[in-house]
Amino acid sequence: MNWDQIEGKWKEMTGSVKAKWGELTDDDIAEIDGNREVLEGKVQAKYGKTKEQVKAEVDAFLDSH
Repeated sequence: MNWDQIEGKWKEMTGSVKAKWGELTDDDIAEIDGNREVLEGKVQAKYGKTKEQVKAEVDAFLDSH
């Protein structure tokens, strides 16, 4: 699945996103609204990871769906 597909199915994907990154709140999920850059920024801020680590995590998340 590519990011355009995730973006188009964002409401359906929110459960998977919450399962992967449990510290994201419902407000965070609503604010992300399918935008990969916002997701990466939120994950980076909540988990204190580097930009590269977060990008790799999101890539792995995409590969798993």
